[in-house]
Amino acid sequence: VKSSTITFNASISACEKGGEWETALQLVRAMATKTLEPSIITFNALISASEKGSRWEKALQLLSVIAQSEVESDTITFNAAISASEKGSMWEKALELFSLMGQRKVESNAITYDAVISACEKAAEWEKALQLFSVMARYKVEADTI
Repeated sequence: VKSSTITFNASISACEKGGEWETALQLVRAMATKTLEPSIITFNALISASEKGSRWEKALQLLSVIAQSEVESDTITFNAAISASEKGSMWEKALELFSLMGQRKVESNAITYDAVISACEKAAEWEKALQLFSVMARYKVEADTI
């Protein structure tokens, strides 16, 4: 059976759901040995796996890797990175990534706002959290429970 990017993506996503960030990283390395290019799905699953494995530094490093590749970051990429920033108590990084989304014209959603507001809340930056909540209302983003 010939391996493909899709096969690897499915395996990496399974690792992400199982909290196996190290195995997910090994799979990405294995892709390179088979001259398979990672897609945005690959990177998103790897960022999420790193974040869920409390490896927020690795998750944020992956953003640099994406920036150097020909792959375009999407909403899921930024949401995972913002969530990793929140887990790493890096509220300023979360805000920076949120701002970068706007600069790159990447659409934000309720998950984006939840993650950024949560990062601010955990850092006792309640004024920033309220500002973001106001922005949500202005852009008619449906709020949910955090």
